Amino acid sequence: MTAAKNTLIVIAGPTGVGKTDLSLRLAQHFNTAIISADSRQCYREMTIGTAKPSAEILQQVPHYFINSHSITQELNAADFERLGLEYLDEIFSSNNIALLCGGTGLYIQALLEGIDKMPPVDEAIQKQVETSFQQHGIVWLQETLRRSDPDFFENAEQQNPARLIRALSFFLSHQQSVTRFRTGIKKQRDFKTIRIALNLPREMLYQRINQRVLEMMEEGLLAEVKALWPQRHLKNLQTVGYQELFGFLERKYDLQTAVLLIQQHSRNYAKRQLTWFRKSPEWQWFAPDEDRAMLEFIRKQLPE
Repeated sequence: MTAAKNTLIVIAGPTGVGKTDLSLRLAQHFNTAIISADSRQCYREMTIGTAKPSAEILQQVPHYFINSHSITQELNAADFERLGLEYLDEIFSSNNIALLCGGTGLYIQALLEGIDKMPPVDEAIQKQVETSFQQHGIVWLQETLRRSDPDFFENAEQQNPARLIRALSFFLSHQQSVTRFRTGIKKQRDFKTIRIALNLPREMLYQRINQRVLEMMEEGLLAEVKALWPQRHLKNLQTVGYQELFGFLERKYDLQTAVLLIQQHSRNYAKRQLTWFRKSPEWQWFAPDEDRAMLEFIRKQLPE
């Protein structure tokens, strides 16, 4: 396979919109594999709350970056860039087409365009921030970062303490926003990229998100979270769907309130995802069921 003929089809969009189902249909159509661009599906211990594809689906279509790591391991966008390029080399060794599917915008950007090297964070400062977060909670973390680094906070995953802790630690270490170190210089890749983003009318998207949370609860999300209780302080578990149920287990509120909070925070996250992807004009937007139009768009973009 020559590199010039290799193509990466990217499926992005907000949580709950239908990216996984579409990627499966496309993977089967092109007889290829999928790389997950989800910053939580890679963790083996987090399944229901991350909406992973089922074991049956994972047997049907090869997937990369799902169940590949433990929650005790720290991963970032630079790690994903390195791993993603390795995955692509493996897929392209036997197929001209690969799929990338997910909603973590920074991971997608890292793989497609590269990521800037950042100066290291002072470990003592990061430990101090982590301790303060454990003592004062996520509201303290959000407000402190919002005051210190409003540019970053505006587009951040505001319910993701791990990301907020890193950003605040970086700011306190260097007295500058991490955004100041982003050069905007894109790395050249030896494969073609076709970018597809999915969306639905807001009411429909929010209804799907709310329903999916209820389905997660029926599938046993609370039991999954209870099993992770001893490791609840790990940064990878401070994310939507888990932190709200930890709050319930700590008796901060009842279970119904916890479910409503998961729904609310998931909707908030979807809104930020849409803001992220809309910043770039390179995305072609579709509804998740417009398979025929998407396939026509893809065929026109594929190398001769």
